[in-house]
Amino acid sequence: MISFDPTDDQKLMVESVAQFARTTLRPKIRELEKAREVPEAIRRTAHELGLGLVALPEAIGGAGLGLTTAVMLEEEIAFGDPAAGFAFAGPGAFGFALQELATAEQAKKALEPFAADASLFGAVAWGERKPHPDRAGLSTTATKNGGEWKLDGKKAYVVNADRAKHFVVFAQVDASAGWRGLGAFLVDKDAKGLSVAPRETTLGLDAASFGGIALDGVIVPDGARLHGAANDFNAALVRFFARQALVVAARSVGLSRAAFEVTREYVDGRKAFGKPIGHFQAVAFTVADRAMDVDASRGLVWRAAAAWDAFDKGEGDERECLLTTAQAVAYAHEAAMRCGDDGVQLHGGAGFMRDYPVEKFMRDAKQLGLCAMTAEHADQLAGAMALGVPVASVDPGLVLPTPETQNAFV
Repeated sequence: MISFDPTDDQKLMVESVAQFARTTLRPKIRELEKAREVPEAIRRTAHELGLGLVALPEAIGGAGLGLTTAVMLEEEIAFGDPAAGFAFAGPGAFGFALQELATAEQAKKALEPFAADASLFGAVAWGERKPHPDRAGLSTTATKNGGEWKLDGKKAYVVNADRAKHFVVFAQVDASAGWRGLGAFLVDKDAKGLSVAPRETTLGLDAASFGGIALDGVIVPDGARLHGAANDFNAALVRFFARQALVVAARSVGLSRAAFEVTREYVDGRKAFGKPIGHFQAVAFTVADRAMDVDASRGLVWRAAAAWDAFDKGEGDERECLLTTAQAVAYAHEAAMRCGDDGVQLHGGAGFMRDYPVEKFMRDAKQLGLCAMTAEHADQLAGAMALGVPVASVDPGLVLPTPETQNAFV
């Protein structure tokens, strides 16, 4: 059973990160938005707090503190600025991809530099702008030639594409197998034939960076293909997306809490007809509903994270991990949108002015809902798990972001 009473170590870490978020990130939230980045000094502080490697196992170079600790910390960071978690140096989704898809040797070697270098970014290149015109699957291809692979194609919506030095690139290795014919490859930024597209201007999460890469005959050795899940690649692929989606869902919880607290303070101070507007029933009920959203989404995220921690210890069930994650992701993203939207609404005309951060929270919430696994894909996954579909039989084209369904960042 999940305990909603954090351990003493978790409390200390959460308090440290919460203080960092409140005193360093929140006061600079508009500065970071305008600059479209997090300054190096703040990134170094985040690195010193150990944020980047928290959830990854010690066996591959991580801190081994588990996903539950990680989501607690991600919530606090997002409370300070929902974009900050994407903008901090570290392996990010790259690390979860290695955990699920690589051999222990591959993962440890690839993650080794991140422990020492506070400025190093990793990235995952999954998304593409357009579907392949003639078949299911990715348009980017990987063609084997002897002991090497040749990668060709364009990847889009890549978090930190312009900052990353190391990528996990997904490509089609078997055209006839559609979404079941994918492969994943380690590619360095300085590889011949790899170029980085200009950074995109996005709806929200301005301090984060979203862009793309082009691969024009990039050659990588066979050892660069992630072979750890060669016999169960599709199930491992779904697990990777689920883990990363849960981290993003924790950021949605932090955003929900931030929007709720700012709104609650506003309606308690703004007066009309001789009393605070929060004392009027319609406003009070809305605030109460959003408070329930914050607590409910946090509980779902913690429950899912606890399931993963048990699974990693050999004590849990894979189906429970995926089902609880799908439920948490769908609810947390939708709750964040409600908290941001109602925050703007209850601020009235002030809500769409830049004097208050609620308009930023609403924009950030919308974009967070498109990161990793969307609520719609989470619903598909939850349905498959609830109906008893074997994990290995889950169609990646239904539960993972695809150009045919919904472009998404990873």
